[in-house]
Amino acid sequence: MNKKLAGFSLLLVVLVILPTLLAAQTPDRPVGIFEGESDIGVTLHPGATVYDATAKSYTITAAGENMWLATDAFHFVWKKAAGDIAITSDIRFPKPGGSEHRKAALIFRQDLDADGVYADAALHGSGMTALQYRMEKTTPTRDIEFNIDAPVRLRLEKRGDLFTLYLSNKGEPLHPAGAAIKLHLEGNFYAGLGVCSHNKDVTETAVFANVSIEPLDPPATDKTVLYSTLQSLSIEPDFRRAIVAYAAQGYFEASNWSHDGQSLIFDQGGKIMTVPVDGGTPKALEIGGLTSCTGSHGFSPDGKWLAVSCKPAEGSPLTPAVRVFVVPASGGAPRLVTEHPNSYWHSWSPDGKTILFTRPVDGSLNIWSIPAAGGEEVQVTQGKGISDDPDYSGDGKYIYFNSDRGGAYMQIWRMLADGTKPEQVTFDQRNNWTPHPSPDGKWVVYLSYDKDTKGHPSNKDIKLQLMSAGEGKVSTLVDLVGGNGSFNVPSWAPDSHHLSYVSYELIPDGGGN
Repeated sequence: MNKKLAGFSLLLVVLVILPTLLAAQTPDRPVGIFEGESDIGVTLHPGATVYDATAKSYTITAAGENMWLATDAFHFVWKKAAGDIAITSDIRFPKPGGSEHRKAALIFRQDLDADGVYADAALHGSGMTALQYRMEKTTPTRDIEFNIDAPVRLRLEKRGDLFTLYLSNKGEPLHPAGAAIKLHLEGNFYAGLGVCSHNKDVTETAVFANVSIEPLDPPATDKTVLYSTLQSLSIEPDFRRAIVAYAAQGYFEASNWSHDGQSLIFDQGGKIMTVPVDGGTPKALEIGGLTSCTGSHGFSPDGKWLAVSCKPAEGSPLTPAVRVFVVPASGGAPRLVTEHPNSYWHSWSPDGKTILFTRPVDGSLNIWSIPAAGGEEVQVTQGKGISDDPDYSGDGKYIYFNSDRGGAYMQIWRMLADGTKPEQVTFDQRNNWTPHPSPDGKWVVYLSYDKDTKGHPSNKDIKLQLMSAGEGKVSTLVDLVGGNGSFNVPSWAPDSHHLSYVSYELIPDGGGN
C-alpha cells in the first residue's frame, strides 16, 4: 500500500471511529431517561450504551480495572438528581464467564471524579450482591456483602443520608436486604447505572431492564418496620468488607463468634440462636428450657462452654428472674452460676476460671466476679453510678468497662483484674459503651453515641470505634444505626482481625414499593 492510500485509510478510520469514541465519553449525550454517560477514571476501552426504548433496557459495555479502594474505573450512565430518590432495575450479565468480580451497579455519586463519594448496589459476576460505598473523597471503598443467589431485581433508595438496598430473588416483591448505610451527598448529585469489567484489558456487558429513577414521597405515615442484620467485618483499613450472616424483620441482638470461627451465636425472641458465619438458616440452641434469654452471653476461652443470662425453666424453684447459667457450647443441660437474681454475664477470664457479671444494687450498676464453677461472689466496683459491660484483656491483666464516674459523659475505663487502679482511657465528648479487647490484646472496639444521647438506647446513629490498646489512638470502623443490641458482648473472631455486630433499619411502612 502506498503512503497516500495508507494515509487516506487512516483518515477514514479516524473519521468513522472517533465520533463513536467521543460520543461514549461525552457527558451531555442523552441516553433514554439519562442525561449523559461518561467513563470514570482510567479506562483503556471507551464504554458505550445501547438503549432499547421498547424494552426500556440499557445494554452497557465497559472496561475498567475496578470500583474499589480509593479510585474507580468504570462506565457510568447518569442523570443529575437531588433529594430523596430511588433507582430500580432488573440486572443480568448476558454472557457467561468473565471475571467473577465484574460489576453492574445502581449508583448514587457526588461527582464524576474517580475518587468520588458514592453508594451503589452492585451485582457481581459471581452472583454476589453488595452495597458498596465511599464515605469521603480519596478514602477506600467499603461494602456489605450477601452470600445469596443473584437477585432478579435490585433497588437502591436514598432518604436523606440513609441508603437502603432492596432486592427480589425470584420475582417476589422487593424487600429490604439487610444492608443500609449512612452517607452524605451534598446538594445535587448523579444517579444512574454503571458497569466495570474488573479487567482493564477487556470489556464486559450488562443489561439493565425495566429501569426507573423516581423521587420518593415522604412516608404516608410515621409507622416504620424494624429489620435486624447480623454482619461480620474485617478491621483491615483497606479491606473493610462486611458479610451478612442473617437478616430478618424484627429484633435480635448480641453476637459471639464460636471458638472454631465457623458460626455466630445471638439471641432472638428469648432463645439462643446459632448461624454459620457465611450465612444460613439460624437454629435454636438446646439450653434445657431456659427462657427469656438476654443479650448477655459468650463462649469460654477453650470454646467448650457458653455462658447465658436467662430466666430459669418453668417449674424451677428459683424465682423467675435473669441469672447466669453455663451450658455446653453445642447445647445441653444448664448449670446455675449466680444464685442471686438480676445477674447478667459479661466476660470469662482468659484462663476460664472466673466470670464477670453485672447486677444493679440500690439504683447503681456495678461489676461482680464469681468462679465459673460457682462459689462466692465478689463485688469488683463500688459507687452509685454506672460501671457496666466489663471484659478482660487478652492477657487477663486488665478489665475494660464503661463508666460515668468521670463526669458528664460515659467513657471507657480499665482497671487491674482485682478492681484496683481504675484509669480512664477515652476522653472525647461522646458517650462510649461496651468495650471489648481483641484476643491478641492489640485492639479495643467499643460502641459510641453522640454527646446528647442518654443511656444505652437502640436505633440511634452510632459508631463502632477501634482503639489501639497500646497507644490509645481511635478510628471509626463503621457508622451504623444501632445501639443496645449491636455490640453488647465479646464479638471478636478468634483471629483478632474480624468481629461481628448487629445493625438495625427502621424502614418506612411500604418502603421499596
